[in-house]
Amino acid sequence: MHSHSSLYSIYGKLAHQPPSYERKALYRFGRVLGAGTYGIVKSATVIETGEQVAIKVILKKNVKGHESMVQDELDLLRLVHHDHIVGFRDWFESRDKYYIATQLATGGELFDRIVERGKYTEKDAVRTVAEILDAVDYLHNKNIVHRDLKPENLLYLTPEKDSALVLADFGIAKMLETSDEVLTTMAGSFGYAAPEVLMRTGHGKPCDIWSLGVITYTLLCGYIPFRSETVDEFIIEVRENGVIFHEKYWRDISKDAKEFILAMLRLNPDKRYTSKQLLEHRWITGETATTKDLLPAIKEGFNARSKLIQAIEAIRLQNRIKALGFEDDDDDFRSPSSTPSGGSGSLEVPKADSERRRSSFGSKGNATLIFQEVVKAATRVSSASKDTTSHGQG
Repeated sequence: MHSHSSLYSIYGKLAHQPPSYERKALYRFGRVLGAGTYGIVKSATVIETGEQVAIKVILKKNVKGHESMVQDELDLLRLVHHDHIVGFRDWFESRDKYYIATQLATGGELFDRIVERGKYTEKDAVRTVAEILDAVDYLHNKNIVHRDLKPENLLYLTPEKDSALVLADFGIAKMLETSDEVLTTMAGSFGYAAPEVLMRTGHGKPCDIWSLGVITYTLLCGYIPFRSETVDEFIIEVRENGVIFHEKYWRDISKDAKEFILAMLRLNPDKRYTSKQLLEHRWITGETATTKDLLPAIKEGFNARSKLIQAIEAIRLQNRIKALGFEDDDDDFRSPSSTPSGGSGSLEVPKADSERRRSSFGSKGNATLIFQEVVKAATRVSSASKDTTSHGQG
């Protein structure tokens, strides 16, 4: 280990590498897990401790002119320490790349884990939402808006049954100058982004509350509350129809749950509950949540959505890596095991209009997307490659 490190030190000096480059020797790099807008995500092991981490590798040429965003993001990540937020570990750089290391969440995405359970009740949903809400409240108290709350960014740290649920991917999170500062850039993911974000009328902390409302709704029935596929249709749907609780799926769910969701999904961001108010809501603090098994009703929606996302991601990963300009002989790039499905990356997938729109909405033309998908790809890769029929535990 010591000689390995000193080799990096000698090489770094000869190659005129920045001083922090030596820290690269502390990690054993593994396979590519995913690709964001400006770089790839690789698994790695801390040689001394054996800890698994995710390392985002960003090509400097891809962020030319926006280098300060890298520093801003690092400042934000360093500031955040919470049981339900993925932990920052380290950063270093070479002449042509930045490296950012975070905890590697290996326990799977929230929705995938729910599907694997034998039973899932409203009471279980309360516990899940309370954990996410706790993380959001922590961020909002620090004047940080996450801006991309969605199921893919909610991960379990380990495969253990009692693993912590963590909020990941701070790619478009923003530190506000003041608690009521208004942001106007487009951000988030269609389906979960708040109306004021899509209409560019100015957004702040309440946009996270809207996203959490969509997630909570989906956790209880398996489908999202709004079905429109364009921004204009979505705004009309929200204005005219509001939130509908379809009798077939919602008859066994408590009145408190519906009130909790409605308090978050208000069109006017100023009228939405704050994270503090939601933590004090009776659905979170009380005993009214039902214990009826909701899994049969929600499984179908979760499964269909998960399979489509996995298949699309398998192709997108290969395309992104090519577009980013990482070369096969790059010392950070070992491609043999990087195709999530284990295939060649050339499979044909029916790509729905809504999926195409959703993916391009959050990943193009926005300079703040530097750390998109830092740690969320890990278990999507492994779960996509194993037989999906092995669900269900007693």
